[in-house]
Amino acid sequence: MQQPSENSNEWDAVWINAHLATMESTPENPLGLFRDGAVAVKDGRIVWVGPMSDLRNQSGLEHAQVHDCKSKWLTPGLIDSHTHLVYAGNRAKEFARRLAGESYAEIAASGGGIMSTVSATRAASEDALIEQTMPRLERLMGEGVTTIEIKSGYGLDTKNELKMLRVARRLGEWQKVRIRTSFLAAHALPPEFSGRADDYITHICEEMLPAAVEEGLVDAVDGFCEHLAFSNAQMRRVFEAARRHKLPVKLHAEQLSNQHGAELVAEFGGLSADHIEYLDEAGVKAMAAAGTVGTLLPAAFYFLRETQKPPIDLMREHGVAMAVATDSNPGTAPIETLLLTLNMASTCFGLTISEALLGVTRHAAKALGAEEQLGSLTIGKVADFAVWNVSDLAELPYRIGANPLSSRVYAGQRT
Repeated sequence: MQQPSENSNEWDAVWINAHLATMESTPENPLGLFRDGAVAVKDGRIVWVGPMSDLRNQSGLEHAQVHDCKSKWLTPGLIDSHTHLVYAGNRAKEFARRLAGESYAEIAASGGGIMSTVSATRAASEDALIEQTMPRLERLMGEGVTTIEIKSGYGLDTKNELKMLRVARRLGEWQKVRIRTSFLAAHALPPEFSGRADDYITHICEEMLPAAVEEGLVDAVDGFCEHLAFSNAQMRRVFEAARRHKLPVKLHAEQLSNQHGAELVAEFGGLSADHIEYLDEAGVKAMAAAGTVGTLLPAAFYFLRETQKPPIDLMREHGVAMAVATDSNPGTAPIETLLLTLNMASTCFGLTISEALLGVTRHAAKALGAEEQLGSLTIGKVADFAVWNVSDLAELPYRIGANPLSSRVYAGQRT
């Protein structure tokens, strides 16, 4: 149990009569569960966590605003650590084509796929992108999400990649949600560089990334290492450029084949390797040694009707932390519900309830390099909470399509 902080006599608010999932794990209690607890907040930070029986002895209670949870469950705010939320248009017609038998690669070769979204996104203004993205963001927030990662990658030139990143930053300024941005210019080869992938990588490293860094728009650098995207050697060049700018890296790796991208991102001390359906034991061991998180994206697996599952047992065996995220995007995961994604992670990939919930809290925070600030009910961390009207936290992954959120707290303020 955590002890009161030194400034506990200055509490702003306290949430009482809550069953707590602190996410402070032990082998016997991986979610850090205890009943009949309370959490106190000062200046947007957690300053006390403990049982109700100890609360009466805390002087900070005297002037604090009291929120009675009435025996509901309280968790850290949920974290969606991999999304492509900013884009224009949709690809419903391509969905119909896939149902009629065309493959993802065939659709891409005919001008569909990522490039159709690139065309629509390039044509949209910042305000238009805000207008289209806001409802998607609000739906996630309405499920208790307090932190979300948003990637670029549908601009594929300097002007439009920066436009996407500026939109992501503006969303975080206008809504009570924490936005982390990832620069994903190495997502696909734009038509103006057709047949010149190495030249495009040079353009990313020498022009696009420096411009984004100069505007303060980048929290991490990402890429797509795959036979239909960029090679391991090309992604190495992007990661070397990120290192020159002192930026952390992550990678779409081993989604459709094993390109040894997980080993590459681990070599650079990367935050996460994402998708990882074709990850092998060498990649798992490299990730474990580097502390790189494996981010599972079951909605894309489901939507594309894939059959190759990530090596969950290998990651358990080697102690690789597993995050769970929506991968919300217009082509392969048009989903805006992290709760349904939890169900998919357990149903499709076999995650336990504890693994799934850690995947959208503590391990998701680690996948963003934010574990010192987010992801658990720990003294000193940001006071982001979700209060759930459930009798058991297993209901969050279990109830398909349900949203039992009772209240959402962002930096100590109810929203």
